[in-house]
Amino acid sequence: MSLGSEQELFVVDVISLLIEAKRLTFGVRFGEVWRSAEQQAIYVQQGRSKTMNSMHLNRCAIDLILLTDGVFATRDQIKPLGDFWEKLSPKNRWGGNWRGLVDAGKSTFIDAPHFERRV
Repeated sequence: MSLGSEQELFVVDVISLLIEAKRLTFGVRFGEVWRSAEQQAIYVQQGRSKTMNSMHLNRCAIDLILLTDGVFATRDQIKPLGDFWEKLSPKNRWGGNWRGLVDAGKSTFIDAPHFERRV
């Protein structure tokens, strides 16, 4: 499947994600979708990202600002939305589930407001 086709499927899933977020009563604001290789390199250098293989570079990732009663939602509050995202497609990954790496002592990085489609 072409990258363009994957991007289109990603957008369809993001629409479903946003509808579900509102159903779950989150306040939703947009963060990043696309990011340049230069910006990604800065994030890696700052420790804000762990890879130069980010799906943001392919326009297949979105960071949302998710609020509960005007306060940033926690990973545990976002989890039902993350589970919903991953059920939409086997290619979808939720950054909050990177916790498995943390629990295994392999990473300290959890990105709960991050939703991506692996391409």
